[in-house]
Amino acid sequence: MTDLARPDRAEVLEMLAAFGQRAAEDVPDELGSLELTWLIAEFEQRYGIEPDLDDEAFEAVRTVDDAVTVFRAAVLAAGGDGADAPSDSTGPGRTDSAVTAGAARP
Repeated sequence: MTDLARPDRAEVLEMLAAFGQRAAEDVPDELGSLELTWLIAEFEQRYGIEPDLDDEAFEAVRTVDDAVTVFRAAVLAAGGDGADAPSDSTGPGRTDSAVTAGAARP
């Protein structure tokens, strides 16, 4: 059975902790744009899925919980839990709109 809750808050905090070389419990709830950009790149690398974020949606992600919501939606849109996703950006589950949207975001 797939775990449609992935990624969860703990995993997102773990990703952010690696960015700041700190413990997960030391990660603040609010995200800056640099942290969010890095977090999106880390999510894409781990799951092989590019979240479909236009500029407005990107600006709306302000907290760790917002990021969890966006990432879960991306995993669900890709049709799975992301556990079997390849590490490159050409894996299954990507849609043309995800590719196009991801091209505009570093």
